[in-house]
Amino acid sequence: MRLEIPELSLVVLVGAAGSGKSTFAARQFRPSEVLESDAFRAMVADDPADLLASPDAFEVLHLVAAKRLARGRLTVIDATNLQPHARRPLRELASRYHCALVAIVFDLPEEVCQQWNRRRGRMVPRQAIHRHHQQLHHSLERLPAEGFQAVHVLDSPEAIDQAVVERRPLPVDRRELRGPFDVVGDVHGCREELLALLDRLGWRLDRRPDGEPPGWRASHPQGRTAVFVGDLVDRGPDSAGVLRLVMRMAADGAALCVLGNHERKLLRTLQGKRSRVGRNLGETLRQLGGEPPGTSARVTGFLDALPDHLVLDRGRLVVAHAGLPEDLQGRQSEQVWRFALFGRAGEDTGEDGQPERRDDWAAEYRGRALVVYGHTPVLEPRWVNRTICVDTGCVFGGRLTALRYPERELVSVPAERVWYQPSRPLGTPAGD
Repeated sequence: MRLEIPELSLVVLVGAAGSGKSTFAARQFRPSEVLESDAFRAMVADDPADLLASPDAFEVLHLVAAKRLARGRLTVIDATNLQPHARRPLRELASRYHCALVAIVFDLPEEVCQQWNRRRGRMVPRQAIHRHHQQLHHSLERLPAEGFQAVHVLDSPEAIDQAVVERRPLPVDRRELRGPFDVVGDVHGCREELLALLDRLGWRLDRRPDGEPPGWRASHPQGRTAVFVGDLVDRGPDSAGVLRLVMRMAADGAALCVLGNHERKLLRTLQGKRSRVGRNLGETLRQLGGEPPGTSARVTGFLDALPDHLVLDRGRLVVAHAGLPEDLQGRQSEQVWRFALFGRAGEDTGEDGQPERRDDWAAEYRGRALVVYGHTPVLEPRWVNRTICVDTGCVFGGRLTALRYPERELVSVPAERVWYQPSRPLGTPAGD
């Protein structure tokens, strides 16, 4: 029985005293990963059974959990965790540090817990276990609504013995990929400029007049990988062609891509979710409608699998559409994906009624990783601290730019023409 948990998780063990939580934790996790309430009572009061020391013990336990999560370390809370008020600070910790909240529930018959309790070095009163068992059933109903992303229930001694915890990396965690990379800025449907840029970067381009689907495919003789910062679609003349090329490169293992705000809107529309279809998105949908049967389904699957950011080269490189501060890198939450796709929005709105974009996060950035992003078009690639914006406004008549990594060389090609008239001069912060 496999219990899959993200590598960065706050794992909450839930169960009555005597249900085997500590034995299970010792078998499945490293000692440093497990924070046991009894050990913290002993730490603050020299007595693991001193319930009067519980407030102080849990205060220290929560502090240690916070320090571990801040460092990106998986943390296991070994306590009964049967009451909502006991789980509330754990939910807050998971939210604060943008990590998965996982429950492993030990739902054993009360008789088994009583029997195992009698074998313990420190027995818990029989009435307490009976009360724990009643509280457990109320907890089972509440856990999903409390924000637990996964709830694994072990309901027998056999299930506990056979369970194996398997850690899985987050989709954003591709630290094992070392490159070299060509990180490409916002394409926005400019297929010809993308082909020209790949050619300048030394990619081999092959035209496929037939096959499924027809179009171009690209490979690099030195084994480089293209990484797209998102916003492949809208505004330009051939969003469908750009998608076709990038999807083929990704399928061939030659490209990675993160989700941009324009892809998210297209995805929501293709999934039938409520979304305002303006002129740009409408044109992209029209182009997709002219593609071979099944294209929309393939595009939907491709976009739905895109991560909101990528952590590459052992954490030395981060790619996100609108950038990402250090404390959000390699993590997963609504706040992470909102920042990665939209950046930090200001309080004021521009002439188009959209929130002003703020890139002051880059001025404040002191992280170890190099962050490559787009989203806000600039006249020239802009280095700020260890960040660089590579959206040089190709669709607005600027250039399409790529950063060669780890060389840190910039390569760009000019736009064939102004495909879309910007609401403000290129390089001026504005809403989208």
